[in-house]
Amino acid sequence: MNELDLLTAITVFVLSVLIGVEVISKVPATLHTPLMSGSNAVHGIVVIGAMLIAAESHTWLGYVLAFVAMVFGAMNVVGGYLVTDRMLEMFKARPAEKKDV
Repeated sequence: MNELDLLTAITVFVLSVLIGVEVISKVPATLHTPLMSGSNAVHGIVVIGAMLIAAESHTWLGYVLAFVAMVFGAMNVVGGYLVTDRMLEMFKARPAEKKDV
């Protein structure tokens, strides 16, 4: 990786952080939980990317970084589904209580 590639990668990272903060700051507070549960599920792409990095890596550092990315991505995927499931449980009708006569 030469200096120009590193500078390009840092530039893309900084711009994506700034755009992410700008986009998230415009979301109303009532939509944060549904938005985050859905976007956490998108982290499946991170898991696939980490697998591709692990396949291409030839150093122990690459393997460690790929493993850490896979663990964090998997945690986000599972967490996203758990939060979504919990939110959907709130909208189910409660069973009517039986009265003894």
